[in-house]
Amino acid sequence: MPNKRKIINDPVHGFITIPSDLIFDLIQHPYFQRLRRIKQLGLTHLVYPGALHTRFQHAIGAMHLMMSAISVLKSKGVGISDREAEAAYVAILLHDIGHGPFSHVLENTIIESVNHESLSALIMGRLNIVFDNAISDAISIFENSYSSQFFHQLVSGQLDMDRLDYLKRDSFFSGVSEGIIGSERIIKMLNVFEDKLVIEAKGIYSIEKFLVARRFMYWQVYLHKTALVAEKMLISILKRARLLVLRGENLFAPPQLNFFLKNKICYDDFVYRPEVLSNFMMLDDDDIISAIKIWSLSDDHILSQLSGSFINRSLFKIEIQNHPFDDSEIDFVKEAVTKAYGLKEKDECDFMVYSGSISNNTYSPDDENINILYNNSELKDITEASDMINLSVRGKRGRKYFLCYPKSVIK
Repeated sequence: MPNKRKIINDPVHGFITIPSDLIFDLIQHPYFQRLRRIKQLGLTHLVYPGALHTRFQHAIGAMHLMMSAISVLKSKGVGISDREAEAAYVAILLHDIGHGPFSHVLENTIIESVNHESLSALIMGRLNIVFDNAISDAISIFENSYSSQFFHQLVSGQLDMDRLDYLKRDSFFSGVSEGIIGSERIIKMLNVFEDKLVIEAKGIYSIEKFLVARRFMYWQVYLHKTALVAEKMLISILKRARLLVLRGENLFAPPQLNFFLKNKICYDDFVYRPEVLSNFMMLDDDDIISAIKIWSLSDDHILSQLSGSFINRSLFKIEIQNHPFDDSEIDFVKEAVTKAYGLKEKDECDFMVYSGSISNNTYSPDDENINILYNNSELKDITEASDMINLSVRGKRGRKYFLCYPKSVIK
């Protein structure tokens, strides 16, 4: 039998050991290998050139942290069987397997109202068939239907292994040091109280730093204005290409991308039409980029302009402010763009001008508490337990408004 207890040298966490044969086989499956071809931070590398790491690396790192968390909890007397431990490893390993190219872009363009979480659950169900129901418990944990709730909190919660890995990893590869967190310290402070994941009181300062780091990373990296306008342009490119294809025009695209351009796909199609999932699992960042390079030479003026600007990083101008843009401001920009590009149809301007809002909700007690456990078994929400000034303010949703348009139109 081949040795499946391989060791991966990860630049963030060091040496990571594959804990079981099942997990090795899951990692080797083409569905998981696809994550090597999907960047973790979408288009953020256009701002931070080093941010080229992948969903594959993140999933392996999150699994490593889950292994550490399970070990810590077992050492504190939490009852976790070997079967449950492996299920938790599998659940976090596969938590992002439903992501499409460039993170959330497909969710807003050529796939209708299908988020990556629902696709991850669906794909895990398919893998469960392939692996003879070996990951049934992992699916229950992922879907929050397992009997012990704290397992799901480790996979998807305010202090899950997903967040602990991506903050540290994204900080490392982007070079934004404000995102550095003490993930090892936080994990050492984890415990379970009344079937809920809690933090021991001596770990409170690590949680404060975690929340501050998450806030900084959202404004400086995840919601950076340049990455935002690049994503809006990419969404517009795919929408324009799809419109042209549905009109009957012959556009170059890899077969798997062409399938989604030609067909209107919803969640039920993934469930009942096998060819939908098979095409999706062949789709990655490279397919999108190869198509856009060719589209930059398209006869369609809008598609060629958008594609050429995107591929050469000649991105649109973006204005961001703390209050909504007046309709008169947006109309002025649209009129200028319509005139400059000789647009004829009224809705064509929507491909060149974008407006909307972004928000940063660092911590919301309404979603799920980060509970601090004291020696007398008292629980306090972090916003009550912390003495850090104005921590409660960070529970409020920070919102900013944006307006994007071609730079050459308005000086």
